[in-house]
Amino acid sequence: MQKNLVIVESPAKAKTIEKFLGKDYKVLSSYGHIRDLKKKHFGVDIKKDFEPNYEIPAEKKELVNELKEEAKNAEIVWLASDEDREGEAISWHLYEVLKLTPQKAKRIVFHEITKTAILNAIQNPRDINIDLVNAQQARRVLDRIVGFELSPILWRKVKPSLSAGRVQSVTVRLVVEREREIQNFNAEASYRIVGTFLVPDADGKLVEMKAELSKRLKTKEEARKFLQECQNASFSIDDINTRPLRKSPAAPFTTSTLQQEAVRKLGMTTDRTMRTAQQLYEGVDVGQGQIGLITYMRTDAVVLSNDALTEIRYYIGEHFDADYLPKSPVSYKNKSKNAQEAHEAIRPTSIFRTPESVKPFLTPEQFKLYTMIWKRTLACQMAPAKFDTTAVDITVGDGVFRASGQVLTFPGFIAVYQEDKDSDDAAAGDDDEARLPVLEVGDELPVDKLYGEQHFTQQPPRYSE
Repeated sequence: MQKNLVIVESPAKAKTIEKFLGKDYKVLSSYGHIRDLKKKHFGVDIKKDFEPNYEIPAEKKELVNELKEEAKNAEIVWLASDEDREGEAISWHLYEVLKLTPQKAKRIVFHEITKTAILNAIQNPRDINIDLVNAQQARRVLDRIVGFELSPILWRKVKPSLSAGRVQSVTVRLVVEREREIQNFNAEASYRIVGTFLVPDADGKLVEMKAELSKRLKTKEEARKFLQECQNASFSIDDINTRPLRKSPAAPFTTSTLQQEAVRKLGMTTDRTMRTAQQLYEGVDVGQGQIGLITYMRTDAVVLSNDALTEIRYYIGEHFDADYLPKSPVSYKNKSKNAQEAHEAIRPTSIFRTPESVKPFLTPEQFKLYTMIWKRTLACQMAPAKFDTTAVDITVGDGVFRASGQVLTFPGFIAVYQEDKDSDDAAAGDDDEARLPVLEVGDELPVDKLYGEQHFTQQPPRYSE
């Protein structure tokens, strides 16, 4: 008789977890959900408070029979599906279908597939969270109600076999409304006036400094008139404003921010991103056996565990100067009050498992995504970047031209990672090109070029993925 039966969602996890737990545990997979709403007769009893009517699909009956047999022979059944609405519902369905009892069934969760995390989960079982189960059931019932009402209309009006639902129907409306905005858009023209001034640099050599008129002119006649008035006018510096600027690192990745950044930086679709993240989560053989490289990748949370924070701060202290490590851990909070915070943010299971150390064991896509997650996680606990920003106002008659520059004075987290830009050069000298020469209020500036450019307001863009 097998003492312990562990049931997980994915077969890819099963072998790794079984190895961590040892010979007293057998690990099987439910392959996702084992029950769903009945396909015939609507599957929801609207007159009985929207009670769902479930059935075991034909393709899952053999698996369910196997799980029933194994559960009957085990002393303890550990329900180890994921810790989100769907995962909680899977555990509840298993509990119901396998006819388990509170004495025999234990619910466990883990956010990373490492030996420490699995053994810790076994030491800390909990009850099934019925609130999460009900949330999933409500969502599934809504899917069925909306789909059954709208899909037949689509079949008649558009094309057979199309489906409508709680999410995609609303999304289609958003896309349609944006398309109508684009179709009804009328571009408006304006003119920007740009001046190039010759100013001495630190060595006394004349260099160009570009400045733009602070207001746009509506017509070509206004632009031409302004340029004519400037032909014999004198340009002088009216004000110089220099101030320090700090830029803080972005929060660690959630599911949506990981997808967005992977599209922008890596050119990966959201589907490919999640498939690759699933592989990194479920485990990769890195020479010491199969091990999960990242925490669970379906999460709204931006928090990190205390253990992770301690490890990340230690790594920063070992590999960077003291200025790069804040005095206390950087904390982040969700902007959305509806965020599910059962999980941590997406992070490496160990920050000491650097991208280069695991590169030989990863596919190119796995390596790129893991590198991005690793860098973002490390950067989120580093000191802010510091800049000096300078704005120079140059007056001519009633007009004011403005030149601005920004100089990086301390890289901080940018030494590791920057949103939308991630190159080896991001930390240092690139920003020095924006440095403005040393100038004084009252200085008169010779004009090298003065010209107008026509611009048009831009129509709203179509939504990206």
